[in-house]
Amino acid sequence: MISIEKVKQAANMIKGKVIRTPLVYSPSLSRMFGGEIYLKLENLQKTGSFKIRGATYSILTNKDKIGPGGVVAASAGNHAQGVALAARQAHIQATIVMPEWASISKQEATRAYGGEVVIAGQTLGESINKAEEMAQEGKTFIHPFDDPDIIAGQGTIALEILDDLKETDMILAPIGGGGFISGIASLVKSVRPAVKVIGVQSAACPSAYESCRKGKITRVDSKQSIADGISVKQVGELNFDIIRKSVDDVVLVEEDQIAAAILLLLERKKILAEGAGAVSLAALLNGSFAVPRGSKVVLLISGGNVDSSLLGRIISQGLFKNGRIMRFRVRLDDTPGSLAKLLTLISALKANVLNIVHDRNVKDLPIYVTRVDLELETRGPAHVDEITRELNMAGYELVLR
Repeated sequence: MISIEKVKQAANMIKGKVIRTPLVYSPSLSRMFGGEIYLKLENLQKTGSFKIRGATYSILTNKDKIGPGGVVAASAGNHAQGVALAARQAHIQATIVMPEWASISKQEATRAYGGEVVIAGQTLGESINKAEEMAQEGKTFIHPFDDPDIIAGQGTIALEILDDLKETDMILAPIGGGGFISGIASLVKSVRPAVKVIGVQSAACPSAYESCRKGKITRVDSKQSIADGISVKQVGELNFDIIRKSVDDVVLVEEDQIAAAILLLLERKKILAEGAGAVSLAALLNGSFAVPRGSKVVLLISGGNVDSSLLGRIISQGLFKNGRIMRFRVRLDDTPGSLAKLLTLISALKANVLNIVHDRNVKDLPIYVTRVDLELETRGPAHVDEITRELNMAGYELVLR
């Protein structure tokens, strides 16, 4: 366990160097789940994630031990940016090893914060190995999660939560390597042992979940996940010891549930969360953890660093799965006014045309027939059913896509 004294020391040391992020009440989520739902918005933190906390404390508390070579870290994104900025604020050189699949936007953000980026490794583990090799050359290695200073820095979030909401009953937090939830649980169980701490992990990389289930650290294979920030194949040793003692439960969420949580936060709360930052809400959406009625529950929105291209796909696919987008194909007589007649009917049904493709040159299509592909914005599944029914009654044969 990390002592409350160490977490308080970390809070004092990083004060003014990181943002005290807001804890906001959500009426809409509270109505959905039956409790009082609060969001701790670490996506508004410097560098867009909680990682700056642990990185800042680790660098400041060990500053006298850091040589002229500076610090070195390994990360696919958030830890990289946190270490780079923390080092720049402390006037220390930072080298960041990033795996080959790290997004270009996160590489560039890390460079913008002052870090020297080295691309090495097919996995995060290989990148960590490379960083440890570089540490033998005179640099100070900062582990992304399996380190008491990193854990203590992340634990400062729990201090803020309990200070802002003393009646907290439950905290849901993402788990990757375990540094984040270890800091949260260490502080919470020292101050308010009755508060439940629930870990949430992507089913695409369930390392902490499997380790807890088997009672020992278990390395897992991973699949590609939109929650790449917590795609860690093996939980840290120190972290696992804390998790076993202080985390009440660990649950899994699927990719489509994470995407739905991202979309819900964006639409209902105007909050941009990355995949890892949305898993706590995803755990409520999939029913893997029920909120006791009237209880005060804090969802940790751990970060907001999501690539723009990925966000576009998440929104589009999420709307489609929720019945907010309808796609269908229909054949029309290739005569003047046929398309206008169809669009007039769609307009009367209060659907909005997003995309339309009108194609006469289709193999095996009769010469006096044209094919039209339509994408509509709708109010939801009931609206889709209404549109389908009315168009069928008007004589159109729809092929839903």
